[in-house]
Amino acid sequence: MSCPHRTRRRPVGAVLTLLALLLATACGAGTTDSAGSASGKSPTVRIALGVDGSYAPLYLAAERGMFEKAGLDVHLVKVEGGPAAAQAVTAGTAQMSANADSTALPQMVSNPRLRALGVFQSSGRYLKVVLRKDVASPREIRTMGSIQGIGLYATHEYLRHHGIDPDSVKIEQSSPQEIPTMLQRGDIDGYILFDPWAAKGVAAGGRIAGSIGDFGVTYKQWLLADDTWLKENEELAGKVFKVVAEAGRLVTKDPHAAALAAQKQAQLPVAQTEKGVGEISFASRSLTSADVASAREIVDFLLAQKLIRSAPDYDTVLLRGWYDQHAG
Repeated sequence: MSCPHRTRRRPVGAVLTLLALLLATACGAGTTDSAGSASGKSPTVRIALGVDGSYAPLYLAAERGMFEKAGLDVHLVKVEGGPAAAQAVTAGTAQMSANADSTALPQMVSNPRLRALGVFQSSGRYLKVVLRKDVASPREIRTMGSIQGIGLYATHEYLRHHGIDPDSVKIEQSSPQEIPTMLQRGDIDGYILFDPWAAKGVAAGGRIAGSIGDFGVTYKQWLLADDTWLKENEELAGKVFKVVAEAGRLVTKDPHAAALAAQKQAQLPVAQTEKGVGEISFASRSLTSADVASAREIVDFLLAQKLIRSAPDYDTVLLRGWYDQHAG
């Protein structure tokens, strides 16, 4: 968002997500407790996640029964994406979530109990710049569409990279599903998104003009958990992350199998997903000092945009070394 008076938001998806979370909390309060059961079965762990190829390890693990083989009772809770996954943890409808760093950090300000356990994927190629075909140069951009979090941050970095003041460009925030249509209508000149929404933009009359790595941005996904739950279930969380890491290695070895799993679990198109996962590193790892430095840059951006009022306590919410200790 370039500045409050130049950005128009479309909060419908966020409102629907919030309503869904509230209903789930009201109707299923007794089903989200992962403290275990008298039968001795493993406690239930619900992982909230979005719907795109970057979550391929989780889809593959679920489809192949990898959690069950590890003695775990894990359920994937698919949400709209963006902050909704972390919000599910805050609402108590999930114990863990998969979120991009740029999306997780604002949620950590509003809910200081959220903890980042480690990175399970990263890429400088997965998010692509889509411009209308008649936009020959970034200098011709007057309006851009954007999602929250990584999309907004990457949009500003893209414009700055090309010597364009983001305040001179009108940035329309919307959902991934709406943005390709906005391009087709001529409402925007371009946007930055992942597949299938990048490919849909090409089908709607756009062209791929690069990826976020071209201007120094990396897309990283973290596994998050609530601190109260984590303190009582650290070993369990480590086992879950270990399965996700193993599934990530399988995705790298066999992208087609991963795409098939994503199609069955989330109805994603096989060909586009297979191509997309080939652009992502699914090497799980601990958070490092470099990740903290990157988080500070994102938070500084959010503070400058007045999207958050304060910074999270990095030493508390970013658990450096946790993955190596509990899942590595």
